[in-house]
Amino acid sequence: MNGGHIAYKDTLTGEEYLKFLSARLKLMKDIMADDGSIYLHIDSKMGHYVKVLMDNIFGQKNFINDITRIKCNPKNFDRKGYGNIKDMILFYSKTKKYVWNNPRNGIEIGDKDSRFNYSDADGRKFTTTPIHAPGETENGPTGKKWRGKNPPPGRHWRYSPEVLDELDRKGLLHWSSKGNPRKKIYADDIMKNGVKMQDIWEYKDPQVSRYPTEKNLDMLKKIIEASSNSGDIVMDAFCGSGTTLVSAQALGRKWIGIDSSSAAMNICKRRLMRYDFLDIAKECSDE
Repeated sequence: MNGGHIAYKDTLTGEEYLKFLSARLKLMKDIMADDGSIYLHIDSKMGHYVKVLMDNIFGQKNFINDITRIKCNPKNFDRKGYGNIKDMILFYSKTKKYVWNNPRNGIEIGDKDSRFNYSDADGRKFTTTPIHAPGETENGPTGKKWRGKNPPPGRHWRYSPEVLDELDRKGLLHWSSKGNPRKKIYADDIMKNGVKMQDIWEYKDPQVSRYPTEKNLDMLKKIIEASSNSGDIVMDAFCGSGTTLVSAQALGRKWIGIDSSSAAMNICKRRLMRYDFLDIAKECSDE
């Protein structure tokens, strides 16, 4: 509540909501940059209908991910059905030239991690991964013999012969006692570079929030870092308490915030005007 008025309330449902959303998505696509993309957060009850809608507006070819967000801890409600701990995030681009900064998650690997059971002469620990992939390519070079070996039946070499030669020259292939090559994956490289983000995220709703319906700030930062660059414009068409705008400001992006609630917009303005850039950055790191 804000001054006796409800600042955050979802009042549209079903077909009415889809019509409302369709008009706004069409406008957003029109004003998006060609290298822009859109993330739409929706609950699982409406998510599948919204995906069909977005396929029609942005095109199936520009669908990138259906991300599952774990939003809360498991609950033991007495209901006939499974507990719901997830929402959906639908990720589309406008064109195939969209910004992508390849977000990665940090990882720690202990000295006794059994996955890294090989060591080079210098002591660097590594595991191995196949250098072939599913599918036959009879006409291409990746389907032919390399170093006298064919790829396994029903598979092809993952790399061209020239790349395989270069990997071997650099000592990045491990040859088994039976003469089978596999690519080396070093533990220290993984810890340095992190691992690729997957499509299941655990960004739970804030347990103690000053703003109803507030989204997880770390999640919004990750999205903004992945799909925009410094100086780009980030728009949140349902900005609520302004967490997206706070994240964009902290990350050096320009931003546009839109909401149908004047109370919500006043909260956004007060929240943003309280801080200079350094204060916002501190809030992003503290929350």
